[in-house]
Amino acid sequence: MPVGIYGTAWAYFKLRDSGERNRGRIDWWGNGTFALGLGAVLVALTIGIQPYGGHTMGWTSPVVVGLLVGGISLLVAFALIETRVAEPMFQLSLFKIRAFTAGNVAGLAVAIARGGLQFTLIIWLQGIWLPLHGYSFSDTPLWAGIFLLPLTAGLLIAGPVSGALSDRFGARGFASAGMAVFGASFIGLILMPVIFPYWLFALLTFANGVGGGMFAAPNSASIMSSVPARYRGAASGMRATYQNSGTALSIGVFFSLMIAGLAASLPQTLSRGLIRYGVPSAAAHHIATLPPVSSLFAAVLGVNPVEHLLSAAGLLAALPQASQQVLTGRQFFPELISGPFHQGLVIALSVSAALAALAGVASLLRGGRYIHQDADQPPQLAHSATARANPASTSTGPASTGPASTGPASTGRSATSPTAADTTEEKQ
Repeated sequence: MPVGIYGTAWAYFKLRDSGERNRGRIDWWGNGTFALGLGAVLVALTIGIQPYGGHTMGWTSPVVVGLLVGGISLLVAFALIETRVAEPMFQLSLFKIRAFTAGNVAGLAVAIARGGLQFTLIIWLQGIWLPLHGYSFSDTPLWAGIFLLPLTAGLLIAGPVSGALSDRFGARGFASAGMAVFGASFIGLILMPVIFPYWLFALLTFANGVGGGMFAAPNSASIMSSVPARYRGAASGMRATYQNSGTALSIGVFFSLMIAGLAASLPQTLSRGLIRYGVPSAAAHHIATLPPVSSLFAAVLGVNPVEHLLSAAGLLAALPQASQQVLTGRQFFPELISGPFHQGLVIALSVSAALAALAGVASLLRGGRYIHQDADQPPQLAHSATARANPASTSTGPASTGPASTGPASTGRSATSPTAADTTEEKQ
């Protein structure tokens, strides 16, 4: 709250609106189909990680399938609508600008990877590492945030520095290098043991924050500077939509990967452990076959999953006192889940590393430093350096015959012979 209040006050007194104002109309059909379509897909992802019938997840549920099909259909309809309305919510023609398209693809990939990383690390700390180092389950949410501060520090340090330097030297190098560091940190986390030395964890999460910080500001600046001034509001909204959607999408993707990894070996491991401490075999088998998502969410909420499951089944009070102390202590569940968890961890972090590689490739493909300088130019011409300087330059003859021509040879320039203005803009 103090940061939000300060930021609001600072923005009100310091920021000045120098943008171009154009009266427009709301794209009601576009807004409606997009909101309903994206909402249906995200709700389907949320329901999909919950158990359905005898399955550990709900991807075969008719509700999930219906929401996915309906949501994707609405998004397809949205894309068609946006090509036909006079003032669309999404300026799809901006995707003809290479820097804009590459930046948004990279931003979406990073948003998915980063969201998945946060959930993975939280479960790792709260469900395994912190309890094994003497922290009670109820205290783990607070300490997980404290132990993840190196990630935030890396982001806060690298973000402003890379943003300032990229303004001078261009975004491609910084964003691509940031993704190399970002991806390398995932590989390091994969190779790290489940019970890790904290200095190594802090170093890798700091590197992850540095990589993300090196990417974020240059990528945003590259996207925004690549479009005509009158479309920067639409471009900003599109960029934010991809990033926020990627973060929400990561919940469904990475929880599914973690659950799939746990479901392969956790039931047998949990069943044997419960039987060893006096839980009847039938009850132990029943608890062990419950969907792993319950154990994951219990760990996230700072609850001992085994204590929760045994209490809910009315079994805990019937066990010997010594067994109760072991099963509800800080050692049993973390040691039990560490092996199965590592399988899901490797899968999830491998996907994050692949997404970082995709973002890095997209950053490299954005082209050299490019700033769109003609605010009145329609975006469909912005992808061509020659067309940016002169729409009539698409003529292949010795002279332009289009309406922009003011004389027989006033704009007659070959499309393959850029003017000095073109060359200067490309160098910029």
